[in-house]
Amino acid sequence: MQGTMRRGLGGVLDRVYLAGGVLAGLFLLSIALLVLLSIVSRLLGIFVPGLSEYAGYAMASSSFFALAYTFGAGGHIRVNLFLGKLTGSRRRAAEIWCLAAGSFFACYLAWFSVKMVRVSHMLGDISEGSDAMPLWIPQIGMAAGSVLLAVALVDRLVAVLRGAPLAAQQTSE
Repeated sequence: MQGTMRRGLGGVLDRVYLAGGVLAGLFLLSIALLVLLSIVSRLLGIFVPGLSEYAGYAMASSSFFALAYTFGAGGHIRVNLFLGKLTGSRRRAAEIWCLAAGSFFACYLAWFSVKMVRVSHMLGDISEGSDAMPLWIPQIGMAAGSVLLAVALVDRLVAVLRGAPLAAQQTSE
């Protein structure tokens, strides 16, 4: 995952994580465009409803879509201060424990996020802003990004269990 492209299912997952990163970048670009449109429309005295809300939705989607790609690139805060003190089998066991705990929490977040989208759709929740958008639509970005992160963590856990090098060993090469 970090640095080199894998083959088979791992390669497909790497491309999915990259697609999430690209989507995150596109949502960032949309935030800039929405803010620019908001500024220009105010200067022209035109009211465009929902621009602030849409920028917020784009920010949330960008943040969550970037999670799996950032994890794969080694950009998340890790417990290297602690793990760096360990070597050999103790290091491997600690890394596996961290990945297992992270996988558990990411899977829970993914489950909760997907459930939130489903419940919002079922209840017909709409935003309180002037746009009155059905809330399940912007919540899809959070749910999809959470699912991607869960898959990325479980993917990395399985890879380490199957003998892949540990993260610090990869970055030092």
